[in-house]
Amino acid sequence: MDVKQQILAPSILSADFTRLGEQIAECEAAGADWIHVDVMDGHFVPNLTMGPFIVEACRRATALPLDVHLMVESPERLLEAFARAGANHLTVHVEACPDIEATLQQIKSLGCQAGVTLNPDTPASALLPALPWVEVVLVLTVPPGYSGQAFMPEMVPKVAEVRRMLDACAFKHPVWLEVDGGISATTLPEVRRAGADAFVAAHAIFNHPQGIPAGIRVLRNILTDQQAR
Repeated sequence: MDVKQQILAPSILSADFTRLGEQIAECEAAGADWIHVDVMDGHFVPNLTMGPFIVEACRRATALPLDVHLMVESPERLLEAFARAGANHLTVHVEACPDIEATLQQIKSLGCQAGVTLNPDTPASALLPALPWVEVVLVLTVPPGYSGQAFMPEMVPKVAEVRRMLDACAFKHPVWLEVDGGISATTLPEVRRAGADAFVAAHAIFNHPQGIPAGIRVLRNILTDQQAR
């Protein structure tokens, strides 16, 4: 796998929303691959965050793929609105989708790539019914709901388990194994070794003491160094 296939996706959950367009442009100029948008409804998770209008604003600010993670109840009600707003990937939770296959097929019918994720306490095996339909599998390495939480090292074996599950499938298209939660210069090598190839980072990028470009550079250098070994 070449370095270009190691995806860095800054999460705007830690962005300064008074400078959102400017900071997204900084991410793009610094070499980000995707922009990650965390959508929370205050029901499926306790926090309340962004709606389609934020995705529309991101779409105006960048040509990068918008990687939208829906932490919401009944996500099928919102898929069309987020697709119209400019999302490229729509990722839903198995816990929120009684008919996960139908939800993923709906995402695809809207012209978006389909993603699936699960909460940290849900076993990896719950992903199995979704795997034939996905382009993104997201493993959360913190409980969903808030930025800045501490990485859960017990999730590393789960990343490795999902990697084995994906490798056992005969996919005819690329499927990304994405990780999100407490990803930093310290934790990124762990999940990379476990098999992840797309990395969402919020605090480590937007709150880096030397600024956004430095935050992205640190993480990219780690991926480059690991790939060279």
